[in-house]
Amino acid sequence: MNVSAYKIPENPYRSISQNQSTINVRRSAIPCGCWPFFLLAAFLGLVTAIYFFAPGRYNILLLGIDRTAAKSYVGRTDTMILTTVAPTEPYVGLVSIPRDLWVNIPGIGENRINTAHFFAEAAQAGSGPAAAMQTVRENLGERVDYYVRVKFEGFRDIVNALGGVDIVLTSPTAGYEPGSYHLTGEKALAFARNRTGTDDFYRMQQGQLILKAVLNQIRSPLNWYRLPAVGVALMRSIDWNIPFWLWPRIGLTLLRVGPAGIDSQAITRDMVTPTTTDQGASVLLPNWDKINPVLAKVFGQ
Repeated sequence: MNVSAYKIPENPYRSISQNQSTINVRRSAIPCGCWPFFLLAAFLGLVTAIYFFAPGRYNILLLGIDRTAAKSYVGRTDTMILTTVAPTEPYVGLVSIPRDLWVNIPGIGENRINTAHFFAEAAQAGSGPAAAMQTVRENLGERVDYYVRVKFEGFRDIVNALGGVDIVLTSPTAGYEPGSYHLTGEKALAFARNRTGTDDFYRMQQGQLILKAVLNQIRSPLNWYRLPAVGVALMRSIDWNIPFWLWPRIGLTLLRVGPAGIDSQAITRDMVTPTTTDQGASVLLPNWDKINPVLAKVFGQ
């Protein structure tokens, strides 16, 4: 008998055993003990997506306070910009409000809109922003959720912490000829406030231009190493009531939109009527039929 010619039958259970080992190996790729971590990661990812992309719109009143005594906010709001941020669109819109706009101030009566903050703050420290918000809300008819209040000296410190800002002018503006300029904090503040040979309407454009320049500097990776110093300057210079949990959502929207994508609007000279009060003050009477379409465009009504 030829033993070498005899073929031993293959064990039918051998392949099953090998397949089972392969299955076990594949199953072991995700250990059972790790499932809670995977579920937690999925949950956190869902929460993050909802946080950044859930519908919502936030209206913020930016207040630039004129020079005041140290540790005091008793001053007029030389700059008032009602801002809206819609993260899901994404969209950022600005409407600059003339400081001499003649409106009804709750509890005071008719006066310039920039005095609402002054009267309230002089009566009770810390109440100025709420009074300014209420005045804007009741006269412009727009919801105002939060405020950001900064003294002009604080704005100067923020710009200096950024290492200055770069601007490009296409026409003579605030004493500068057309061209590119790098402005320190002092020069940026002077540029924003300059009214030489112009009026408050040009001044509002200059303020928006400087705000966009600041945002552009923050967005540049070359300046990211300056952000800790900028953060310190912000904490020292700015007063706000925006909750901390909302800042990342607003900040990401600003980064996504960028300075060039901001919808910059203003209450312009053709929307008001200059007049003089009984006391001889030069003020601006609002023409709401012309102002309201701009507000509707920016604030989505």
